[in-house]
Amino acid sequence: MTQPLRHTAAIRRDERRRRRVRIAVKSAAGLLAVAVVFALGLALGEALHDNPKAGGTQTLVRTLTPLPLSPAPVTVTVRKPRP
Repeated sequence: MTQPLRHTAAIRRDERRRRRVRIAVKSAAGLLAVAVVFALGLALGEALHDNPKAGGTQTLVRTLTPLPLSPAPVTVTVRKPRP
């Protein structure tokens, strides 16, 4: 038994509509997944940047003052001979 032409056309139209809706839903779900992964990566990066590892390297800067020198016991003067 054959179905009337209108009935098959309506079925095809409904199938096309469902296919478009499925494609739109899959696209929206994909974009949402990408946005969630991006937001999680951004949050992780900020958390790592704000809270560095405990027990990391610490730099200490201090100024050393020179010790006093005792005076030289003998002064030596060297002269270049004249030609």
